Amino acid sequence: MDEKIIPTRGWFEEPKRENSLAHGIGTQNMLELTPHAGRKPFHTLKDWGVYFPYVAQSFRSKKFDYPQVTSLVQKDPVLQRAVKQAAEQILREQEQQSKETTGHEDLNFNERRNSYRPPHRHSDYQHILQRQEYRAIKILKEMRSTLNNFLLAFTSWLLYKLLPCFLTGVVTHTQQIEMLKTASEKAPGIPLIFLPLHRSHLDYILVTFILTNNDIRSPLVAAGNNLQIPVFGEILRGLGAFFIKRKIDPIVGKKDIIYRAVLHLYLQHALKMGHNVEFFIEGGRTRTGKPCMPKGGILSVIVNAFMDRSIPDALLVPVSVNYERLVDGNFVREQKGEKKIPESFGKAMSGIWKALNSKYGLMRIDFNEPYSIKELVQSYNKIAKEDGSMKIYKPSARTLQHNQSTSSLYGTDVVCEEHRSLIESISRQVVYDCAAATSIMSTNALAFLLLTRYRNGATDKELAKALDDLRQRLTGKKDLGFSGESIHIINYATDLLGEKLVKRCYDSNNQILICVANGIESWIELAYYSNTLTPHFALQSIVLTTFHNLLLKHVNMLEENLTSTEPGICRKKLIEAAIENCEVYRYEYILYKPTQTLEQVLESAIDELIVQGIIKTEETENEPESVMESRRKARGLATYLGEESDDMSDDGHNFLDVEQPQLPDLFLISDTKVQQKALCEVLAPYGHAYLCVAQSLYILYQNSMLESEFIKLVVKELNTKVKTQQCPYAESISTDSVRNCLKVLEKWSVIEISNQSGLRLLALGTLYETSRSSLKNIVQRISDIVPYYANDYF
Repeated sequence: MDEKIIPTRGWFEEPKRENSLAHGIGTQNMLELTPHAGRKPFHTLKDWGVYFPYVAQSFRSKKFDYPQVTSLVQKDPVLQRAVKQAAEQILREQEQQSKETTGHEDLNFNERRNSYRPPHRHSDYQHILQRQEYRAIKILKEMRSTLNNFLLAFTSWLLYKLLPCFLTGVVTHTQQIEMLKTASEKAPGIPLIFLPLHRSHLDYILVTFILTNNDIRSPLVAAGNNLQIPVFGEILRGLGAFFIKRKIDPIVGKKDIIYRAVLHLYLQHALKMGHNVEFFIEGGRTRTGKPCMPKGGILSVIVNAFMDRSIPDALLVPVSVNYERLVDGNFVREQKGEKKIPESFGKAMSGIWKALNSKYGLMRIDFNEPYSIKELVQSYNKIAKEDGSMKIYKPSARTLQHNQSTSSLYGTDVVCEEHRSLIESISRQVVYDCAAATSIMSTNALAFLLLTRYRNGATDKELAKALDDLRQRLTGKKDLGFSGESIHIINYATDLLGEKLVKRCYDSNNQILICVANGIESWIELAYYSNTLTPHFALQSIVLTTFHNLLLKHVNMLEENLTSTEPGICRKKLIEAAIENCEVYRYEYILYKPTQTLEQVLESAIDELIVQGIIKTEETENEPESVMESRRKARGLATYLGEESDDMSDDGHNFLDVEQPQLPDLFLISDTKVQQKALCEVLAPYGHAYLCVAQSLYILYQNSMLESEFIKLVVKELNTKVKTQQCPYAESISTDSVRNCLKVLEKWSVIEISNQSGLRLLALGTLYETSRSSLKNIVQRISDIVPYYANDYF
């Protein structure tokens, strides 16, 4: 496309842009609310809060008691036993090492040890024990939070002053705040566990800011020890942060018993003392903009505190956070395989200065409805009783176990193995709910349209029309963090993202186009914003991609048989193939709740595509949309009740009867080609990234390699393919996608990953190591998620 950048000054003058948007309906900007300031209502003009509203709001908000728990942890018998266990382990290791150094074992070793060794061994043990006791105290001191009311109030006032410098608003639903207050008041002894999806370092600061200024107890926040930087680390500690190591076990395969015990006991005693807790269930910030797979470590401590009756219950509060423009910058370097720049005082100061001199638009926080662990356990137990496939979980008094857990955060008090699936189910439920409740910002919508529907750019009117269509499709399903006319929203989002990401240019007809800026980096960063929407469309994208790939094979078969039948796909065959393709994305997306089945959600996705006019059935070809919607709901109800296997469909055929011929009953609608291609484009970049990983497996044939080196090779290959246009998606360059694909391949036993001296080594599985040709099957299976179209369909 011939194009030229629009000059910023000169004969052409762009229409004046407004620098803000109206936020979503029913929401309030927390920076404008000061209920304790004496403003609303005016009590008296003598009230100093009228003149100093932010000071009054910050220091008049409700104060809570935040007890310290370090002394309780230090005196806990479990910690003392963990210290002894660690000391004994070290002593055994030293004796073993001493034996190995001598080169042989003395035949009279046992006799001599009984005669003169014990005194020396005892002194060694006491010395090691003292060192481990000192280490436990040091760990606890470095971990502990110093949450206090004064620092909360002072920081609150400071944020009221500073946040408007770079954010146009911090928006949330006031009804959600009232919901949290009600939950706290109804169950005063039950802790609230806030579980946000993690996007920015601002997340936990602003969650605390909102809770503090709405008279809700501020939580203790689990923070990575990489944030223990001068000045800022102590400020965060005073605001509730307790610091945990990014890597709990320093030596691979050897658990740090003391550290795990301290962390477990700190959380357990904090919950007993009435503290609320906040932690990021993904572990760290998302580098891609979509939710990461959950890590159940801290959640396992909370669940087990309930299961062993340390606390009567806990209310889990999924929290969704989103930004119109990310304050932290971008993660392009890391996605391209470059090393992350570590946190430091200088980096923090530089980031603050840059933020105060930039504009980032709105920040949106949504607090979802709390659900109790007790009720969740009861729900899972009900499902277990119905299908007989799950273990029944019930709280019980538990004794200390000394065998080390493979799943818990601590070494002495274990997460029972039977609770592993319970914790996994809860964590996946939380991430799914958070993703579903994340509000869509204007920049998310623009990025999504540019990456799926208008990769070559479009006029603002075309984009506005597409945004109208997108808003209609999302109505009642996703909350929108913006309102107003679509054309204004498009221009606002374009300006906010800036020329490095989205530019205005002329095409060959002198029309002004909005398109992605030149450079691989722009596509990767824009994908971050687009990925807020991809979880919503992921299932539909998988179904439609699968449909087209099956249709291509079907069309080829029809051409070989010289038949003129309209090409179509059998619904049952489509679902079976889509299940296989969903398996490939198992570490990329959580596609359904633990209480659902994949078949159920795929059925719903197909029905949704029929309602949207993407595909059709013979029955629905001439039916009005209301009838199709009724048919979709009826099928969904039948699936939910498990009656489809017994009941006949509307035309008298049982689709699940294996004896019935699999005749095509789903067909494409040619009038919606644009929408079809856009849906296929949603996951196409992941398909190309995964395919590149699969094709690179031949490098490992009879040749093991460091995982880091293999990832570098794949990313380099992706770069080459993008530059030579063999891969049409620059956003396919993603180390996250490469790692997720490797996890899938390990799950399939295609590769084996071993740890050697702390390094991860990749090698092909036994079957593939002996037969190079067997890798073709893997490449073929991965290629099934890459969109292919029949006869140049698009």
